[in-house]
Amino acid sequence: VDGETGIGPGDEDLAQIVRRSGRPSMLVVNKVDEFNMADTALSGFHSLGMGEPVAVSALHGSGSGDLLDMVVSRLEEQFVLAEAGAREELRVALVGRPNSGKSSMFNRLLGEERVIVSPEAGTTRDSIDTLVEVEGETIRFIDTAGLRRPGKLREDVEYYSRVRALEALHKANVALILVDATVGLTDYDLTIIDEAMKRKCAAALLINKWDLEQLDLDDLRWRLARKTTLKPPFLATSAETGRGVKDILPLIRHLYDLYISHISTRELNQFLQEIKSRHSPPLVRGRQLKMYYISQPGTAPPRIVVQVNNKGLVTRPYATYLENELREQFGYHGCPLVIQFKGKKSR
Repeated sequence: VDGETGIGPGDEDLAQIVRRSGRPSMLVVNKVDEFNMADTALSGFHSLGMGEPVAVSALHGSGSGDLLDMVVSRLEEQFVLAEAGAREELRVALVGRPNSGKSSMFNRLLGEERVIVSPEAGTTRDSIDTLVEVEGETIRFIDTAGLRRPGKLREDVEYYSRVRALEALHKANVALILVDATVGLTDYDLTIIDEAMKRKCAAALLINKWDLEQLDLDDLRWRLARKTTLKPPFLATSAETGRGVKDILPLIRHLYDLYISHISTRELNQFLQEIKSRHSPPLVRGRQLKMYYISQPGTAPPRIVVQVNNKGLVTRPYATYLENELREQFGYHGCPLVIQFKGKKSR
């Protein structure tokens, strides 16, 4: 559209045709030769209902770099959607501190003995992969040695068990983290959640031994909300009695569906406008952060890209705010998110 003359004859009809087509689209406003006046020049074009307008000047080449970034982002997004039908193998790691009941839970879940079961901490020394078919879907369970604090590793074999456990998190796309209800949620359990997130692995907590001790779930929810970015869901379970075990597989599927999910660009940009209206982007050293456009060019885990005027203006509190709002809006609790801010480039 013409940025000098504004919305012209036929622009609204054309915009309506494009919207009804359901095809990916972008609204490009040409002849914006003075970029310090871009916000004023673009304000009238929002009424076309085609998302955030992109300002360019074909005469001077201004904005061409940003436009190319957005086009590439859209193409990547379409590639992701085209590949979405080919789901990768669902890989689940069962991790937890020694004696949290990991082996017993694994056996209860599979309904048969496949690993060493012992009340002695650390007896499951190797990772054992087990393929299980559930309702036509194959799940690879990566049963790992218990994670220990480094200072408590008394034998080399235990050290390598911990290394392999961390490697299992790296291989998995969903982690079930066992927490011993008789001990409660410890700081080290929180580090295991952090390790899962660092390895871009979705995670949920299984509060095991519920038959022996019951925790305050409201307090647990509050601690997870305050102390973790991932904010994983949790289940009260017992490997001994079978409590909650039937809910584990649906939870795994839910996390995996989040892990490979894709949000449309239209939904994301509506979300962006809403959060900007609720909490204005920060002013840093006299310069205002501007967020122009948001898209999801990747999945497994979801990768979100936000086009901004200068990524150096993105403060940690505002980035955290955006991530928390994304989790709340789209239900991404327990799922890692890769959020990237891309600043303007000149070409």
